Amino acid sequence: MRNKNQMLINLRTAYASVLFFLFTAIIVQAQTNSYNQLGNELQFSRALNDKWAAEGYLGGTFSSTPEENTVLKTNIQRYGAVWGHYYLSPRWKLSSSLAYYYNKDVPDIGQYFSPEYRLTLQGMYYFHKTGYTLLTRIRGELRYMMNSEGVYEDKYRYRQMLKFIKPVNSQYLRGGVFYFLTTEELLLKPNAKTTGINFFDRNRFEIGGGYLISDNLQVELTYVNEFMPRDDFNEVYNILAFTVTVNNLLPRLKRKLSPKPATEKAPD
Repeated sequence: MRNKNQMLINLRTAYASVLFFLFTAIIVQAQTNSYNQLGNELQFSRALNDKWAAEGYLGGTFSSTPEENTVLKTNIQRYGAVWGHYYLSPRWKLSSSLAYYYNKDVPDIGQYFSPEYRLTLQGMYYFHKTGYTLLTRIRGELRYMMNSEGVYEDKYRYRQMLKFIKPVNSQYLRGGVFYFLTTEELLLKPNAKTTGINFFDRNRFEIGGGYLISDNLQVELTYVNEFMPRDDFNEVYNILAFTVTVNNLLPRLKRKLSPKPATEKAPD
């Protein structure tokens, strides 16, 4: 019995040693560059009718760089996008957008100026459940980007995302409700090199929450981790993202600026 116990101890020790050396070898081989970032986005949304909706995004990103550790000292990106959404059914939403990205000093593309025009086509499928929402998103991107030589190139990227949203103090999302969210997304870039030759572009994990101040205004704060394998090293982005969403702003402003005259009561 004693010999058997000693054998088990030896096997466990050997197994732990093998795992330790394998883990050490992976760390040594896969050198990692890590960046801290702050992202902010302002979203405007408006329902046009029962089937169509429009959105506009304005955003920017600040980041640490190899030359500067302070996040807020370097604005690496600013962007704007216009979206159109079509609700095919209660479960399917089809969307398209046109965006412009002013990329400046972005670590992922080698720290050079690279403006980008982006056309996006996507479909979202919703699993509506009482107490939570689960959705999956399929997105294809046509990116027209400037390379390091100042020449624009076509690049393609495919994105697959799974998202979970859970209201905290209610069964449904509405004004006055806090909610928890998390997403997992894979990005693939066939024949679309940036600084690597990998078909797998990156993994994007997000976790955080938000608060619906009203049915027309909500705020969201999340932590995003992006892992990008590259030829000679890996890159990791740690992003704190803050988003403000405003719904139906123009109609509400119009009603406030041009209120309808009160109907006069007919005399008795």
